[in-house]
Amino acid sequence: MEDPRSVNSPRRTLSFTKDRRATVSFPDSDDGASGFGVSGEHGPKPSEVYGFVGSISTVVATVIFLVWAYVPESWLHSIGIFYYPSRYWALAIPTYAMVTIVLAIGFYVGLNFLATPPPTSYTTIFDEFSREPSSFISSSEENDQPIEPIADIGINQINDLMFNDLK
Repeated sequence: MEDPRSVNSPRRTLSFTKDRRATVSFPDSDDGASGFGVSGEHGPKPSEVYGFVGSISTVVATVIFLVWAYVPESWLHSIGIFYYPSRYWALAIPTYAMVTIVLAIGFYVGLNFLATPPPTSYTTIFDEFSREPSSFISSSEENDQPIEPIADIGINQINDLMFNDLK
């Protein structure tokens, strides 16, 4: 057991104030606590457990699949395994999965193309939130003009700025 007054790190030096009823404590990185701050809960989080079990299950399933796909039938019979699916499925299942994923991605891209208006459509420039700049001119002095409200810049102004200002 470690002496509570021993100093392992610079943060532990602040723990000497605990004897003087300090209300703030700083966690030490040597304590092995995970996460941010001191929550009072100990042990792994459920997401960590699910991740660990999922990764171990994936490794075990991959090993079983590779043994089933590549080990000769005589070896499987010698260790007592007589019932297993046909070797056809060792190629068919990954192939069907890859083709399904490629078709799903292609279908998704196709739906996006169908939902997008053509480049010549005015809906690519204007929508229900578009605002025309107001032509508000104040009668007061030129220097005391208010800030104009937020508005969209017209496409003709953008084209003039980008393409006609070649001087």
